[in-house]
Amino acid sequence: MRANGSESRRETAAPAIELRNISKSFGAVRANRDISLAVAPGTIHGIVGENGAGKSTLMSILYGFYRADAGEIFINGEPTRIPDSNAAIKAGIGMVHQHFKLVHNFSVLENVVLGAEDGLILRSTLTRARKLLTELADEYELNVDPDAIVESLSVGHQQRVEILKALFRHADILILDEPTGVLTPAEADHLFRILRSLRDEGKTIILITHKLREIMAATDTVSVMRRGEMTATLKTSETSPEQLAELMVGRKVLLQVDKKPAVPGPAVLDVENLTIEGERGETALKNISFTVHAGEILGIAGVAGNGQSELLRALGGIEQAQGTVRINGTEIPLEGANSGADARRRNGIAHVPEDRQTLGLVMEFKAWENIAFGYHHDPSYGRTRWLLDIEAARRLTGVALKKYDVRPADPDLTAQSFSGGNQQKIVLAREIDRNPDLLIVGQPTRGVDIGAIEFIHRQVLELRDSGKAILLVSVELDEILSLSDRIAVMFDGEIIGTRNANETDEKELGLLMAGIAEVKTT
Repeated sequence: MRANGSESRRETAAPAIELRNISKSFGAVRANRDISLAVAPGTIHGIVGENGAGKSTLMSILYGFYRADAGEIFINGEPTRIPDSNAAIKAGIGMVHQHFKLVHNFSVLENVVLGAEDGLILRSTLTRARKLLTELADEYELNVDPDAIVESLSVGHQQRVEILKALFRHADILILDEPTGVLTPAEADHLFRILRSLRDEGKTIILITHKLREIMAATDTVSVMRRGEMTATLKTSETSPEQLAELMVGRKVLLQVDKKPAVPGPAVLDVENLTIEGERGETALKNISFTVHAGEILGIAGVAGNGQSELLRALGGIEQAQGTVRINGTEIPLEGANSGADARRRNGIAHVPEDRQTLGLVMEFKAWENIAFGYHHDPSYGRTRWLLDIEAARRLTGVALKKYDVRPADPDLTAQSFSGGNQQKIVLAREIDRNPDLLIVGQPTRGVDIGAIEFIHRQVLELRDSGKAILLVSVELDEILSLSDRIAVMFDGEIIGTRNANETDEKELGLLMAGIAEVKTT
């Protein structure tokens, strides 16, 4: 544990990391502008900011993925050149990426030593690594079977392997990029216990996350970036989520969802025994059954990869399935030529897919073209059944872009010219503005700035309050709890429990997400 007086020593010691006047441009885009940052040794230092604020670029410079155009890096007070990741590792820096860099058919032990072998004799490296892994597991709660094949491990255990890789290479500084995005609440809590243990043993942690609740719970200090600049560095104990959000966005942001009680009406969506066979012959969905009523939001919670994506694709007409699905009492085909997205739209279903860039937009096409897609036979778009009135489409798109606060509200810009948050708003404008009976929405705020999150949540709730049914899928548990009226939890392709949102909490849902809680339904 940390000795008495360590905090005062940290304040007088040289920073573990010091960045001075770092600048980096990509063409005309200035990703980092004259950034200076000092991270005290033996602390957990959070970095927050909107998408495009420059967080990832700055950390990529520190880890050697990019070279700064200007500025200096100091490690433990010494000027240090970091031209590549090997130099970063030699300087004692390790990085746990958001998307793990593991060989899935290798064992834990093989992944840990990969790239750090001692000369030509692999056996000695493996023997040393096995001994060190045992010591690290005992010291930092990083328990994982060295002989387990990585693809057989849970996501939380795979993340531990990434941390072990860094520690095996003698990292004293750890950078973690959005580390809880694929973890259950229990796994996230365990990760933070590990990080605190590492900190107490003198390691320095940089935590990049968009979850302000995690910043408040896990960090000692937090820095805020906006538009490529460092706007503030604060002691976490002396700030609040509201202040951090305002520093990130440049205006006050409503973090709490203001939601009226639901007034459920008749059933709009009835799903019975929905089943999908996976690509490798496994059952991706196993006899899923549920109902969504008018005027309510049913949230689907679960760790990514437990069947939520297949459920969305089946209901959205992208993937064929077996079972029964009814909309307002009318059965819709799940297989064959009439089971596609067009048939869903004709039955009053709108779909905001999980991956907006792959399934929601054609990135090279203009905003007005993307808004018209799927609805181009609407009478408002054409003089006749066969001709599209382009000027009408552009005019209607301009109105929709302004209504949904898309910036800039230019119908002729291509989708790829907009930020991620504005791309999401374009998809929402297309789907919600059609006044659907049922909105299926997957990961509505994935990769979206905090200001846009506030706007998107408001649009979803307004649709519910107008009497529409909404099926919401999100890996963000706080989003599920904030927006949903009822919550169904998926694990291993099944719904293993349903709760009223006002009668449950993160702990209970987390147990269900891990598949270890007793099943009871409401």
